[in-house]
Amino acid sequence: MQTQKVHWEQCKNGYATLASVKTKVFQFNNFSIKVQFNPGRMISTSAKVDEQSINDRKCFLCKENLPQEQQSVDYKDDFLILVNPFPIFPEHFTLPSIHHTKQDIENSFFVFLYFCRDLNPDFSVFYNGPKCGASAPDHLHFQAGTKYFMPIDLEYEQLKKKFGEELIKIKSLHVFAIDDGLRKMISFEGNSTPEIEEVFQIFYSSFKKITGQDEEPMMNIIGSYQNKKWRVIIFLRKKHRPDAFFEEDQEKRILLSPAAVDIGGVCITPREKDFETITQEKLKEIFTEVFFDESFFLRFKKKLQSDLELYYYS
Repeated sequence: MQTQKVHWEQCKNGYATLASVKTKVFQFNNFSIKVQFNPGRMISTSAKVDEQSINDRKCFLCKENLPQEQQSVDYKDDFLILVNPFPIFPEHFTLPSIHHTKQDIENSFFVFLYFCRDLNPDFSVFYNGPKCGASAPDHLHFQAGTKYFMPIDLEYEQLKKKFGEELIKIKSLHVFAIDDGLRKMISFEGNSTPEIEEVFQIFYSSFKKITGQDEEPMMNIIGSYQNKKWRVIIFLRKKHRPDAFFEEDQEKRILLSPAAVDIGGVCITPREKDFETITQEKLKEIFTEVFFDESFFLRFKKKLQSDLELYYYS
């Protein structure tokens, strides 16, 4: 990180912009959502992720297309650790596969867990689904950022206590469902990699079936590892971007494209106008639009609990 800041001008400038980031905080019921004006995130926030646009550009995560100044650290033969030159966090890394393969958590969740463990204790690791936040849905990657920068890192325990329901406890593994009024989450806590991998596959199958998706259902994931225990929070999404993102009237348009960091409690607006005018009510409207409603979540909780009990108790 320090070497790249010194010797790579784009990276140096990217981290310098963090000093001028503006922040305001909205208080909700037992949690907070920050909104930040960060002009350095314009490219990522407004990235075109339709098939044609992806096909028309070179993949910026493939090693052969990286800037000459960008250095990488090899990780477990198949992944790289890169400094993100367009940061949100004080320390922000991108963790791409060395293979140009699509964003796919079903077959890479175990790598996500390894990153959580090996980047402990300083970083949270996160994943954006191909249809809800990944600016490179054609190339498998995770990201990591300074732990406790996102409010969810600190607020998770109180959210679980106030809004959580334990769906099952198996050995060291706990599965919770949490609805804090804005966000719908499923979380896993445990100290066994095989147990967490196993329960994730059950979750994935249940979520895919109830949403009727042929491809990966929409989700963002934030994970961490502490005191020899993993914590994985999965946010259940029904929509990528809110209608306000596409509004033709520039006065009504809001360039906020919710991904893991945003729903983890730090909403990024690359335009100062949006930062100045966004209200708590508008933020609530956007979150409500991109998350499933309470009725769906109740149905999914029942299905997931039933599927878990069938798997573990039958």
